[in-house]
Amino acid sequence: MKSYRKELWFETPARRQLVNITPQVEAALRESGVAEGLLLCNAMHITASVFINDDEPGLHRDFEDWLEELAPEKPHSRYRHNTAEDNGDAHLKRTVMGREVVVAVTGGRLDFGPWERIFYGEFDGRRRKRVLIKIIGE
Repeated sequence: MKSYRKELWFETPARRQLVNITPQVEAALRESGVAEGLLLCNAMHITASVFINDDEPGLHRDFEDWLEELAPEKPHSRYRHNTAEDNGDAHLKRTVMGREVVVAVTGGRLDFGPWERIFYGEFDGRRRKRVLIKIIGE
């Protein structure tokens, strides 16, 4: 069985941003040489997320609106976490959107449904953060 590990680094210019990372994940899969197995992709920071959904701009705006309704950024004073930082909302948004995805690898490709793509969700940006890709299989 093969095992492959790669880190992707991001520094988004905005506090919140959704980034389609499917091309980078597919490149890592090609580099791994794994044809049959599993791919894990996870955010390595507690204010960022990795999730699967459609790459449709209206949906992305819906996510932003919905997450702001659930956990508005301001006022910062509403979060007990915000004593030394102002990112209590980002921790909650990450919890809702999830930490990682696992995708089957079949025939050397991500075994996706027709519109599925992998996204990095940043909820407290403007600093360097990483995503881990771990691939196992044959």
